[in-house]
Parts: sequence; C-alpha cells; structure tokens
Amino acid sequence: MSRRSGEAPAKKGERPAEDRLRLVVDSIPAMVHTALPDGSLDFFNRTWLDYVGLPLEELLGWGWTKSVHPSDVDGLVAAWRDSIATGNPLDYEARVRRADGEYRWMLHRKVALKDSSGRVVRWFGSSVDVEPLKQAEDRVRASERELRLVIDMVPVNLWTSTPDGEVDFCNRRWLDYTGLSQEDSHRWRETGVTHPDDLQQSIELLETAIKTRSAVEMDVRSRRRDGQYRWFRGGMAPLLDEEGNVIRWYGSLLDIEDRKRAEEAVREREQELRQLIDAVPAQILVLASDVGARTANRAVLEYAGLTPEDFGGSLEDVLRRLVHPEDVDIVRSRHGDSIARGLPFEGEIRLLRKDGTARWFQARGVPSKDETGRLVRWYVIATDIEDRKAREERVVEENIALRDEIDSASMFEEIVGTSAALQRVLSRISKVAPTDSTVLLSGETGTGKELIARAIHKRSKRSSRSFIAVNCAAVPPSLIASELFGHERGAFTGALSRRLGRFELAGGGTIFLDEIGELPAEMQNLLLRVLQEREFERVGGSTPIRANVRVIAATNRNLPASVAAGTFRSDLFYRLNVFPIGLPPLRDRREDIPLLVEYFIERFTRKTGRKFRSIRRATLDLFREYAWPGNVRELQNIIERSMIVCEGDEFAVDESWLTRSASSEVKAVAPGGPAEGGRAQIEAALAATEGRISGPRGAAARLGLPASTLESRIRSLHIDKYRFKRA
Repeated sequence: MSRRSGEAPAKKGERPAEDRLRLVVDSIPAMVHTALPDGSLDFFNRTWLDYVGLPLEELLGWGWTKSVHPSDVDGLVAAWRDSIATGNPLDYEARVRRADGEYRWMLHRKVALKDSSGRVVRWFGSSVDVEPLKQAEDRVRASERELRLVIDMVPVNLWTSTPDGEVDFCNRRWLDYTGLSQEDSHRWRETGVTHPDDLQQSIELLETAIKTRSAVEMDVRSRRRDGQYRWFRGGMAPLLDEEGNVIRWYGSLLDIEDRKRAEEAVREREQELRQLIDAVPAQILVLASDVGARTANRAVLEYAGLTPEDFGGSLEDVLRRLVHPEDVDIVRSRHGDSIARGLPFEGEIRLLRKDGTARWFQARGVPSKDETGRLVRWYVIATDIEDRKAREERVVEENIALRDEIDSASMFEEIVGTSAALQRVLSRISKVAPTDSTVLLSGETGTGKELIARAIHKRSKRSSRSFIAVNCAAVPPSLIASELFGHERGAFTGALSRRLGRFELAGGGTIFLDEIGELPAEMQNLLLRVLQEREFERVGGSTPIRANVRVIAATNRNLPASVAAGTFRSDLFYRLNVFPIGLPPLRDRREDIPLLVEYFIERFTRKTGRKFRSIRRATLDLFREYAWPGNVRELQNIIERSMIVCEGDEFAVDESWLTRSASSEVKAVAPGGPAEGGRAQIEAALAATEGRISGPRGAAARLGLPASTLESRIRSLHIDKYRFKRA
C-alpha cells in the first residue's frame, strides 16, 4: 500500500495482507487510533488525519493534545493516564478542533489488548462525534429551565421527591411562602415548616404512600415566613414505570385557610343545635343523609356513657355502640328498606347502657329533606318503654335459661341431645379428647362430624392452637397435594410464590380431614407417610417439615369395604382407625328431635327476628316418624325453610316435604363394621318401637328395611327382640 503524506513509513517486510488491512482502516468512516503500552499514540487512521487537518508526525506520542480544546486537555490526559496505570478502558468526552478551526464534542474510547499474563501490549481507540447529542442535551436543559420558570410562576405550591420520599425540589412560590432555601426545604421535617401537631401524621402518610405506591392527600398546617400557620390541602402522586415502580413523586399544597374558617362557622352553628336538642327531655340522635352519625343529645350520651367525640361513624358504628347485639339484625331487616328509601320508620329495640345492661325503647326515625326533595338529615327519637316490656323480657330470660339447661344437658356446645346413642358418642369424645390419638369419625352425611371434631379439639391440650378443616372431596385431585402440604415458588405453572399448606397452618393444633374416603391413591401414599414419619415436604421442596399436628378424619363411606375393594389403602385405614367413633343417624336418636327443633327455631329466630308462640304438635309427631335420610342437616334446612314460609305465630311444617319413600333414604355407614353398627341401629329402633317389627310405626319402617330383612338380621346378630317389648 502506498504511503500518504505524513504517514509513518511502512515497516520492512510488511506483507500485502497488512497493506490491505491498513487500507481498510484508513478507508472506514470512523476515527481510530492505537497507542503503545505507555500511552504514546503511534497511529491515526486517514479519517482522523483528514478531520484535524494535521500530519501524523504532529500527533504521535502526546502531540495529539494540541488538537484538543484547551479547557478539556487536563481532564482527558488525567483520565488517560489513569487508564494506562490500571489497564481499565477509557470513556471520556472532550472537544476536538476540526480542520476548519471549529471545536466539536467527541466521545473518546480506548481499550487495552493484553497478553496471557494480563500485561498490556497495545491500546486501541476510537473517537465518535457527539456534537448533535450535546446540542440536544443543551436544548433539554434550556427546556428544563423554561419549565422550572413556569412551575415557579404557577399559583400553586409544588414539590418533587425521589422514590424513597426525600424532597429534592420546591418551586419558587413555596420557597417564598416559607422563607426557606432550596437546600433547607429538603430537611422539611426539622425546619418546623409543618405544624408540630401535624408533623407525625404527615410523616406516616408519606410512609404509607411509599409503601403502597399510591396517591394520598391530607389537610396540614404550614408555616408562613412571618411565623403564622395556614391550612393547606396537601397531596402527592407517583410517576410509575411500566413495571409499576415509582420513578418520582409529585406533590402540591393548596391554601384552604378560608374553607377551614367556613367549616369552623358551620361547627359553631352545630353547637347551637346541640344545645337545643340537649334541652329536649328525650333521647335524640341526628344522623347524616347517608345514615352516618352526626350528633346525639346529652340524654343519649349519658345513657350510653359516651362523649361527643365518641359518637360518630357509620350506621354500623351507631348500631354497635347503642343497640343490643340481638337487635342489630332486626333493625337491618325490618327498617333497612325504609332507611334506604328515606321513609319514616318505627320499632322497638333495646339500647345498651354504659353499665352493660339494656332497656327497651320505642324508636322513631323521621327524615328531613330540602326543597328539592333531597335527604339531608335523619332525626331519631327514642322513648323508654322498659316497664311495658318487662314481662316479655322475663320470658326471653326464661328461654335463655332453658337454652342454657339444654346446652348443659348436651355437654358439648351445639351438639344438642340427651339420647343414649348420642351420650355414648360424647362419652367416647371425653375419653379421647385429652390425648393426641388419631380419631376416625364415621357416619352418614349430615350427622355433624365436623361438630364432633371441633368438640374433640376444644377439649384437647391443643385447643389454644388452630383447628384447620379440609374437605378432601372439594379440592381438585391436581391441587390436593398443594392444599395439604403447600408448595414452593415455581413448583408448577401458576405457583408464583411460596404457599403454606393446611398441615403447616395447623402446626401445634388439629387438622380435620373430612371426606377422607375421597382421597386419590397418590395422596393416600403421601398422607400415610405423614402419619408414619410425622413429617412432609412442600410440593417442589426438598426440606422435610415436622408435622406437629393431631389428625381427625371423617367419612360417610364404608372404609373397610373400600379397603376390600382396593380403592383405599389398608395400612392408611389402620393408621386412621386408631380411635373410631361412629355417629348415630338421627333416626336412631329420635328422642333428641324435640330439643333439636327448639334449638334450631331459637337460632333462626335470632337471625330473622321472627318469633313463634308454639310448635304445632302434628309437626313434632311428623318429625318423630320421619326417617331423616339427611340427618340433622336435613332437619336444620327444613326448619329454616319452614320459618321463611310459615305464617302466624305457630310453627308448622309442610307435610309434603317429608314424604320421601323409605327405599330412597340413605342408610348409615357402620362405624365399626356391619355387625357392630347394625346391632346398635337395630337395638335402638327396637327400643323406640317397643319391640314392634312390622307396621308403619315398627322398627323396619324406622330403618327403611323390609320386615323380613330386619327379622333375618335380628336372627343373624342374635338380638333378643322380646326384651324390648313393654311388660
């Protein structure tokens, strides 16, 4: 390759390939150069030389500095010497004089070529003209100055802060108002610019906004440069990136001092109203149009033991503070529609006194509307009628006492009944509850297996810890492992985070596995491991977790038959069947039906407000005769349904609801196998029918069996049917 003027002579022995390479380097439209390990530049390509209009000899070594703007030379040289010393790449912007004498900004980059020992053997560099970019940056800065001028001139106090809430800019209006400098405004917490009574709330609100990444606003007093405080409505909102991260916070403060003074005038007028209603010899409440509490007269406050500041909030707050809990639902159901429509309402309710007692009042609510018909206020006047209600209250107390007596007789919360069959179950519960033994509850649907499980938990040493119930039949097979044992993040599609399973949530407490017979085969294996080894792993995890939990399982299936059929693991069955408890169907404890009927009527009465003077005798007879295939749950549903449609004050049931044929009724699952369960059921039926087998009121009808079949079972079980006959 022929040399151009000003180039260093070609080295001796230079090969044609090197000539071609040098030609390529000289021809590319980029400014490149090289340097020796000590930083001396030893080559500039033709593009460089043409750009600066100088021969190569003047640029070699450190002569290139004469083409750099005098103001940029020292910085560039210092940065270059640092790279030479460290071997790190160089990136530096400096102005270079063009051949026509104009200086233009360039980005200079140099990287080192190192040998296998890490020693620099050569430097390669390039320079890129960034003048248009610099000019664009200047325009942006000019635009920012104009925008800042606009922000400083708008009649609103503005500020910005970093993502972590640190103020980094306040507009001129705010600085002039407070008399602070831009630097002092960054320390607004210490400057006293915020009223001391509002400072903590402002800080907490700021922290909440940062935590939730959401806009907030509040009223706050800020100090003027003359030391006076004025009210402002302050707000801040985030600027978010595409991923929802906060880039910046923008805030504003709007002077609302005049509005605050107007609100103060309104409060003074409200005080006059309070003085007026305090003088009225009755209990008066004033509610807002949305039924939120506004005020109450002195009679209400003294009666309830409240201060004016305590009285406020929504209708629910008023009901919770003033109305007896048993009457809250009645107020909602009887008067909710009238209140919603702005119509007068009237009713009897019990109001709570400050000592915790309650008295009956006749309450009447009157709406107040403006000339356009818009609701603006509610006025509620309550008159004491305790003397008139005294006798009714005594009746209620007697009913409560009766309920307590029933509960005492039943011994176990909502497990109502005194029958021998139920007492045997409760006796077994009392024995097993204090232990940690696994319990298997078996019985027909609706016999209250979860109630029994909860009763065992409450009487165990684990009662202070969690009771976790899982319906194994309600969880899809693909999710049952995750539901019981939890999963790690990424364990399967949709597992976006770690999730604790029910066994882990029940740690130290009790887990109730309902419908255990519905577990798929693979889950039976996992559950067996938990029962054997007392540990498990989350789905997608590898760390064993100790299972400190008591297991109570329940089923309405005949598990021994499932074991025999190969659908349920025998070893799992024996692990679960440590302490079996069979729950009798309702048809085997018919003497409990009257108590259950009374219990459910009273419970639904508290919910609906409906009261019944008596229960029709024919209804009780019908209940005693019915086989109850759905057991206690069916009885509960029928009573609830009857209370909805029943008219008058006598409870009755539609007989057509109880006419299902005996052949369609569900039979019990024998708790301990066919022989044990069959004997208990048959003997209970014979005792209830005094040994009668046939007929509509015989034991066969009660059990839903043909008389001949029952006779055969009695013989096979060696039951003496004659001992049940009345002497």
